[in-house]
Amino acid sequence: MKLKPITYNLKPKRGYMLVELMVSISLLVVGFLGFLGLLSRSLSLNRVVADQFIANYLAMEGIEITKNLIDSNIIQGSPWNQSFTTPNKCYKFDYLTTEVSPNEEGDCNPLVNPPLNYDTNNFYSYIAGAETPFFRIVSITPKGSDEIKVNSIVKWKSRGGIKNEINLEDHFFNWR
Repeated sequence: MKLKPITYNLKPKRGYMLVELMVSISLLVVGFLGFLGLLSRSLSLNRVVADQFIANYLAMEGIEITKNLIDSNIIQGSPWNQSFTTPNKCYKFDYLTTEVSPNEEGDCNPLVNPPLNYDTNNFYSYIAGAETPFFRIVSITPKGSDEIKVNSIVKWKSRGGIKNEINLEDHFFNWR
């Protein structure tokens, strides 16, 4: 008996490698695009969180400046709430503020006032620097002769025109 050699017919298998290659490349592209979408969303949310952090800092700074002005009144021997006795007045404060003067009537909306600028000393002020999207106003309301209510409001528009606001409230008392 004579043995026949085994032969393989490769013709029906032609193109399988090409199909497998196309499927694997497609899966890699879909995975890569998913990763880029996740990275893009992460960077976008990082900007939102950074803006919220800055706005919160600016609102706290408005409260702190008010506290410093009250302490300055006490050190100078003036009434503790000097310049803060007119009901429902709004003020523009920055770290350079030494004297208090309320905004004109109707200017309690932060967006009506000029935006804060970021200066070369890494501070936010109204004087010089690059314009920022942040607007701050400090609303001070007397609550009797021994208490004032302070609201520090920061508004800004984030990417896409979304309006945001942080409103911090504190109460100061004449403890002397």
